[in-house]
Amino acid sequence: MKPILYIKKGCPWCVDALNYFQAKGLDLDIRDVRVSAEDMAELQKVSGQTLTPTLRYSDFIVADFDINEFEAAIDKHPSIKASMGL
Repeated sequence: MKPILYIKKGCPWCVDALNYFQAKGLDLDIRDVRVSAEDMAELQKVSGQTLTPTLRYSDFIVADFDINEFEAAIDKHPSIKASMGL
């Protein structure tokens, strides 16, 4: 299963997240919630909010993050970090 990254095109934090994950070589399932009402509904269901970027990998979810917040969250879950190849 690929990590899912919910984004909104043009969102500066989403651009940062995309660049970060690309530099890490992480293969993502990217979903623009402005384009798909279904993806927006899924984002709300799994995270309880509508803000982006939001990353979901199985039960691990980091909502509305900047890179520092993501790194702090993933560092608390070393097995998930390793599974994602980070």
